[in-house]
Amino acid sequence: MAADHPGTPAEPTALAGLADEPVDHRFKSLPPDAEGLTVGALAAERRNLFTGGFTTPVLALSADSVEHNLALLETYAERHGLAFAPHGKTSMSPQLFADQLKRGAWGITAAVPHQARVYRAYGIQRIFLANEVVDAVALRWLARELEADPEFRFVCYVDSVRGVELMDEALRAASATRAVDVVVELGAGEGARTGARTEADCTAVADAVAATETLRLVGVAGYEGEVPNASPERVRDWLRRLVALAADLDKAGRFAGADEILVSAGGSAWFDAVADVFAEIPELSAPVVKLLRSGAYVSHDDGHYRRITPFNRTPEEGALQPAFRLWAQVVSRPSAEQAFLNAGKRDAAYDLDLPEAQVIRSGRDGSVRQASGVTVTGLSDQHTWVRTEAGAELEVGDWVGMGLSHPCTSFDKWQLIPLVEADGTVTDYIRTFF
Repeated sequence: MAADHPGTPAEPTALAGLADEPVDHRFKSLPPDAEGLTVGALAAERRNLFTGGFTTPVLALSADSVEHNLALLETYAERHGLAFAPHGKTSMSPQLFADQLKRGAWGITAAVPHQARVYRAYGIQRIFLANEVVDAVALRWLARELEADPEFRFVCYVDSVRGVELMDEALRAASATRAVDVVVELGAGEGARTGARTEADCTAVADAVAATETLRLVGVAGYEGEVPNASPERVRDWLRRLVALAADLDKAGRFAGADEILVSAGGSAWFDAVADVFAEIPELSAPVVKLLRSGAYVSHDDGHYRRITPFNRTPEEGALQPAFRLWAQVVSRPSAEQAFLNAGKRDAAYDLDLPEAQVIRSGRDGSVRQASGVTVTGLSDQHTWVRTEAGAELEVGDWVGMGLSHPCTSFDKWQLIPLVEADGTVTDYIRTFF
């Protein structure tokens, strides 16, 4: 994509400044002898993850897999006529945001105002905040940010009349000079997460927005991943309700002030359904932006998303590749059936699935083999519990490479993550802000 894509960060200096950050005790597992170097200088040394002085446990991100996944979703969105605002809460990494924007992303999705502040610090020009914002302090910051930068585009959810009242009150108190763009959130059903539950509720919210001067209604949105007892049919039914809501509000003139109409959905489990149903959106009174928000695809995983990715249902579209591997060392082998590694809940995502032992790197000669007969059975704060079957060769000092589940809780445990080539060469370090 062209470098002047509207979503391209406007603060290349801030992004480049990440390389000037000093390497020190704040960052887990980096080589102690690199203390005092900058991140950029350490990256330039192209050290090896296993022989370059890194301490265990250490989380590595595969450069090849990240590149593959970025390219796959770029072409998927183009093929299906979708704009793309990947959810940044997964990684909270300005470097990965920049890579996504260079590949044509419309903008970056946030969940809370703090994340939007991080995005703005690194020049993100389009932010879709998939939540209602009723915090007066955050709205005051937003009003200043919109006034200071006429090119900055911000959109957030509204799902209640009370929420609209609070937003209007806070923005008027802040003397906001630009209206905040909002989309009505349609809830995914009873028992789901946020969102107005019925079309009548959505209409009432739209009416409340129309009665203000501080807000501008520009579309509809929601999250199909919350559809109760989700199935392809149930998800598509809800998505068709969302599309019909957009058409009804447009017919009622509710988007009269909008230059374009946003219709947005799409987590990482059902974006194939989103693509199918959004292809059915009728012509409206303004150009329609069909906005997909999947974010976990960048690193994918070896558990939750590996099982539910839409590419399992449409293999002809391609396949994502797990990009994370957590390396830990065997620090105790108390019996032939048990071993303990020096990684734990502080290091590995554990909210959905336990890590998966995949490979073993010998502490004696560096040879690598499959982790046959080795199973992770639990996590303590700083230990991984491992069960070994008869014949499994595992001894104190060996490194165990583990696949992780749920990238949304992997990035947040590591502030600086080595980006690694297949041979172990570290080419860069991915900075995160949680």
